[in-house]
Amino acid sequence: MSFLTAALLGLVQGITEFLPISSSGHLALLQNIFHIEEADMFFDVLLHLGTLLAVILAYRRDIAGVIQGGLGLVGVGPDRGKTTQKNADRRRLALFLILGSLPLLLALPLQKWAETAFTSATLVSLMLLVSGTILYFSDRFSNGYQGLRDASAWEALLVGIAQAIAVIPGISRSGTTISAGMLCGFKRSFAVQFSFLLCIPGVLGAGIVSLIGAFRTGIDLSLLPKYLCGMVVAAISGYFSIRLIRYLAARSNFGVFAYYCWGAGLIALVLSLIA
Repeated sequence: MSFLTAALLGLVQGITEFLPISSSGHLALLQNIFHIEEADMFFDVLLHLGTLLAVILAYRRDIAGVIQGGLGLVGVGPDRGKTTQKNADRRRLALFLILGSLPLLLALPLQKWAETAFTSATLVSLMLLVSGTILYFSDRFSNGYQGLRDASAWEALLVGIAQAIAVIPGISRSGTTISAGMLCGFKRSFAVQFSFLLCIPGVLGAGIVSLIGAFRTGIDLSLLPKYLCGMVVAAISGYFSIRLIRYLAARSNFGVFAYYCWGAGLIALVLSLIA
């Protein structure tokens, strides 16, 4: 793997992880159609850690509040015994993130199976078409008004189930969770916020498991500078992708991403059939 390939894969990971167009699908198509060597487990972990750093940087204040809220749920921390609305909101968001993360415990064991089953560029292309359809209908048939204080625990769990479904390559995690939130009645800004915060436990948990597996199978340290290059590119591009999606959530709709997924899926489907 060259520095250019590592940077390219990092750029694709960073951009597509947060824009609702499926990072796993684009990486799979990039590797299949252009015959780029498949990244090993350690590089894959570093790419995801790069995007995790982007989320932490973009939502650092919210994350600090969630940590305080989580401590408050078990009766410890600086907010213990305080009943202000701000503390109540922090605890509520922490509870929703815990509930939303539960379905991933069932889905993560199936992730390797899904990645193996959907190595075909044709199947990934079809899943991109499905992602576009999800985005289209959620954008057309949702007019949400709910924020954190209006949402229910059941709705947070439904968004978590949507995230679990998105372990299938080609199904956009951010697109599916944002769409599920909007269909539940969340306003766009809250749907985006909850989606990005919800990815943290999943990415962190999967990263730890994959990192243990990578160390067991062995790591080629000679490739580490190239891998770190890809990680840095993923973090930087991921951060600006988050900024872009937050801007669009406040001022526009997500219909353009539906058309992109349809277009990319159709082009990739044709290329996979004639390759």
